[in-house]
Amino acid sequence: MSNIKKVFLHKQEILQNKPEKCRVETSVDSQLVEAFRSHVKIREFEVIVDQPENMASTNQGARPSEILLAALATCHEVTYRLYADAMDIHLKNIAVSVTGVSDARGFFNVGEGIPAGFSEIYGDIKIESDASDEDIERLREAVNLHCPVLDDLRKPLKVELAIKRTASAEK
Repeated sequence: MSNIKKVFLHKQEILQNKPEKCRVETSVDSQLVEAFRSHVKIREFEVIVDQPENMASTNQGARPSEILLAALATCHEVTYRLYADAMDIHLKNIAVSVTGVSDARGFFNVGEGIPAGFSEIYGDIKIESDASDEDIERLREAVNLHCPVLDDLRKPLKVELAIKRTASAEK
């Protein structure tokens, strides 16, 4: 049994027997530091998020929308790996490429009713495996049900961001 399957089964056991362990809160702190460049603190990691130079910024990191796509791609890879091991489906390699399509008029307020975000996301999941087509389809169905970022993107999600003035803010 792989270490990943052991972790999967152990986590299932904990969550079935200790409901107080079910709630997971994930937090991120971000600070705009120059032009559109932000330093983002995620656990013990720092990520730079930025805009390209043609947006009057420094191009020192990926754009927020690219981070969203990266989250979807990597979450798919993790979920494929986890469920392949849990379902005893041999998976040699997995790679995900995704593309988001948006209309820039939404972000720049050119025209009414044009959404600022993605109108569609599409991509490819490249799998190297000797498993049967039926097993790969069962795996795909499990991933589509259990990938957290895919779930977040597919459903309406309550988002509330409160304004909190800091001491240095001018009134």
